[in-house]
Amino acid sequence: MLTDREIAADLEKLKEIAAGMLAPESPFAIETKEIDGVELRVFRKAPRNLGEIYDLSRQAADETFLVYLDERYTFAETFDMARRLARALREEYRVGKGDRVAICARNSPEWCLAYMATTMIGAITAPLNSWSTARELEFLIADSGSKLIFVDPPRLKLLGEAAANLDLIMIKSEDGGELPESSCETRELLRRYEPLSDTELREFDVQPEDDATLMYTSGSTGNPKGVLSSHRAVISALYTWMFVRGANETLYTELARENWQPAILANVPLFHVTGSHAQFLISFVSPRKFVMMYKWDPEMALQLIERERISIFHGVPTMTWEIMVSENFERTDLSSLRGVQSGGAPRPPEHLAMMLEKFPPEAIAGLGYGLTETNAIGAIISYKFYASRPESTGRPTPPVTDLRIVDEEGRELGTNEVGEICIKGPSVMKGYWNQPEATAEVLQDGWFRTGDIGRLDPLGFLVIMDRAKDIVIRGGENIACMEVEYAISEHPAVNEVSVYGIPDDRLGEVPAATVMLKPDRELDTAQLGEFLAERLAAFKIPRAVRFQHEQLPRTGTGKIAKRELRRLAISSPK
Repeated sequence: MLTDREIAADLEKLKEIAAGMLAPESPFAIETKEIDGVELRVFRKAPRNLGEIYDLSRQAADETFLVYLDERYTFAETFDMARRLARALREEYRVGKGDRVAICARNSPEWCLAYMATTMIGAITAPLNSWSTARELEFLIADSGSKLIFVDPPRLKLLGEAAANLDLIMIKSEDGGELPESSCETRELLRRYEPLSDTELREFDVQPEDDATLMYTSGSTGNPKGVLSSHRAVISALYTWMFVRGANETLYTELARENWQPAILANVPLFHVTGSHAQFLISFVSPRKFVMMYKWDPEMALQLIERERISIFHGVPTMTWEIMVSENFERTDLSSLRGVQSGGAPRPPEHLAMMLEKFPPEAIAGLGYGLTETNAIGAIISYKFYASRPESTGRPTPPVTDLRIVDEEGRELGTNEVGEICIKGPSVMKGYWNQPEATAEVLQDGWFRTGDIGRLDPLGFLVIMDRAKDIVIRGGENIACMEVEYAISEHPAVNEVSVYGIPDDRLGEVPAATVMLKPDRELDTAQLGEFLAERLAAFKIPRAVRFQHEQLPRTGTGKIAKRELRRLAISSPK
């Protein structure tokens, strides 16, 4: 653990290292560019588009890339299949620049190929939450305007007649389930089409500011909002992480290097920026093996770490905790691990203490803070800094991102003053899909207002205090309280309701609710859960519910006193 004086000295060294890494001949060289009327620092030598990102894998063409159950593909084989699928999208389905192509499936090689093929040709990939109900999926598909969707058998069955109502073409991965007319299987398309050539790909002329991804996030209002990002925004995130990694490895020369092929365990859904960006896409920039799990299972994760020589374990904090408490943890060979990193939710300091005790010293602990709207960029912390600042989520990520704390009027605050966290940089989204008013509320002069409340300490480390947005973060999943409140309000016995988060040792927090029932009506948690099952994804359904016939308490302005209800639920659980 470092003292503040030692931290300050190391930060000065990092500043010198960063200056050298930004030299004109460096791959991280930056320049100032005006984008949509805002001046931003950008990586001058970064690839122009995601297709060029995939092309970086040629340097490791014959090395293993995708690993899934019994399937194994090299970088070259993956690139070849993605190009075949890209030709199928163009020639069979007439997908063009700006068209939306949805993906709704569990993690699989086909998921990765669909993402690659779509973005290669300038279309927009729209990864959808595969935990959604049919009703939720119908909204997401309609809102995105997707003309085609990649699905797995469970999602195919879930969508049912909705696909026909939406005039939707479906491409299915894996075996199982009957396809609607005019639809096809991914593997069949790979057999039928030749890969696009380098020349053909260049003819698509995909530019840095072209739309690349449409990822949905649950904010403080009911329906999820589509977050639209450019190729430059996504690529800026990848190069930011590579810059930070390079600087840290230069500062701490004792950091152990791998003696085998670098590998990451893909243990979170690819429809989140943590999975798609920090795990999948960055594996092209710094080529590494991408080992996918069909679903999260701590015992299987430990087996894969040992068998595949995993060097990076990266997921929500809950996952790290679950493998640490497994009875097989001590019996597993963890010597390949070089990083145990997390994002998507805060990590309790006691979890960090447990990690530093139980993992090998070569497995460096790290934590990142970012949002879908910033392509997961915001702040990052690792190594000795993290051990010394366990309550922090790190310093703003250099060299092209800025972070500041502001008051309600947007005035920048000073050291240790608490306010809203704002982020500016080329990784910030273009805006919310078809929601200009919502976009204007959060994007001002290039600054994204996160809705999170925090402060910067004297050495510039960010400490997150609270959230301004009315959401619950359950194991990395954002849940809009208003969406759950709307669904509960549809029950005929409910008069009014308030939804909030309560602490949970495993998941960080879980949704809970206080419900005012109508006179002479009764309801219990099981009955409400059954009612909500068709309206909400299972993870959104409140874990604990308090029922009463009295009106819910109010604040002085007449609003429901949500903080008071949360306090009561925590102090006297039923």
